[in-house]
Amino acid sequence: MLGSLVFEVSLLLAALALALPLAWLGLDPALAVLVAVVLYLGHNLYYLGRLTRLVHQRHRLAPPFPHGLWGEIYRSFAQHQQRERRRRKRQLRFIRRFREAAVSVPEALVVLDSRRRIEWANPASAELMNLHWPRDGGKRLTEILRQDSLGELIAADEYPRPIELTPEHNRALMLSVRITPFGERRRQRLVVGRDITKVFHLNLTRRDFVANASHELRTPLTVISGFLENLADSPLTPENHRRPLQLMSSQAERMGAIIEDLLTLSRLEMEDSAPRREPVDVPEVLHSILDEARLLSGGAHALTAELAPDLLLKGNRAELRSAFSNLVFNAVRHTPATSRIRVTWREAEGGPLFAVTDSGDGIAQEHIPRLTERFYRIDKARSRTSGGTGLGLAIVKHVLNRHEARLTIESEPGQGSTFTCRFPLDAGLHRSERL
Repeated sequence: MLGSLVFEVSLLLAALALALPLAWLGLDPALAVLVAVVLYLGHNLYYLGRLTRLVHQRHRLAPPFPHGLWGEIYRSFAQHQQRERRRRKRQLRFIRRFREAAVSVPEALVVLDSRRRIEWANPASAELMNLHWPRDGGKRLTEILRQDSLGELIAADEYPRPIELTPEHNRALMLSVRITPFGERRRQRLVVGRDITKVFHLNLTRRDFVANASHELRTPLTVISGFLENLADSPLTPENHRRPLQLMSSQAERMGAIIEDLLTLSRLEMEDSAPRREPVDVPEVLHSILDEARLLSGGAHALTAELAPDLLLKGNRAELRSAFSNLVFNAVRHTPATSRIRVTWREAEGGPLFAVTDSGDGIAQEHIPRLTERFYRIDKARSRTSGGTGLGLAIVKHVLNRHEARLTIESEPGQGSTFTCRFPLDAGLHRSERL
């Protein structure tokens, strides 16, 4: 850089030196200096114009470069061009690898532009969705997959969970379709379609088996429980037999609770949305649940409530009561005596919110994602002695899904736990609106 400055200064001095002979020849000294300056500026304008033309025409700058500062400028532009070429090559390699990966995946991938029209699709979309790209480019996805639920999902701003649908071109298929915003300002949409036919039929078989087995088990279990109760109450039963009979009755009662929960789960899985949506007086339901929870606790826990008295919820009363009671009773069953349990029902920014907070032992992070699985237990021994069936949170999850709500669990070992149910904004209403 110093050498370039020296060269420029030398060039300027040489131009000014040219003014001396011009003045000696009789030219006005000021005019002679002006001519020298114009020559120097012309030199700079030439290289500026040349650089502008090369850049405009996208020419590759290559040596030899001019001397002085213009050489530094040309060299800097050449280095910038080289970096840009390398960056473009990396981008092209990345795009090529991305397209190769997108083409090879078995799931259908569809990109929708900001107007929700098809911009790109991979080959798997032809088999799973009957969508052929580029032939179907520019169309709306609902023109090919004619499903009302899909149109409503695409038009929505939030995509909490995938939907399941059967395409018209192949009724033997069952697709799980998920939509994710992406791109600049998240205005585009990525649609992912997975073939879940085998999983769907497997779940149907499992659900039918559980429902049928539960129905078949309930009748003989009722008979066994009746005879055990009669034997336990009979004066002819020896005293040394009463304790075993009480244990048998207790286990039969526990088996009955498991069967009832299994039947409840099977019924919830029959439909995706709750039937008979009506205003539910949640504060009244929660007061009843809290009374039962205090009886279950036997005064061992400190139960408090913060309930918005005028906030109601549109939904199915029986299902909501089942979900709320499971969360409250779980807090009683799975926290030590003297624990504090707080039940909250209030209006939050995103919609109605129900929460159960306890000061118990807390839950390790590795267990939280699996808590809503059937029969999943953190402490198997303590869960059995507490009388839980291992199905409560699975029921809660299904009820919330049917009410378009979601369950979040926050917990740290030794810090207690909070189970929160967040309902959509349009699900809540005030008591005055009901009237």
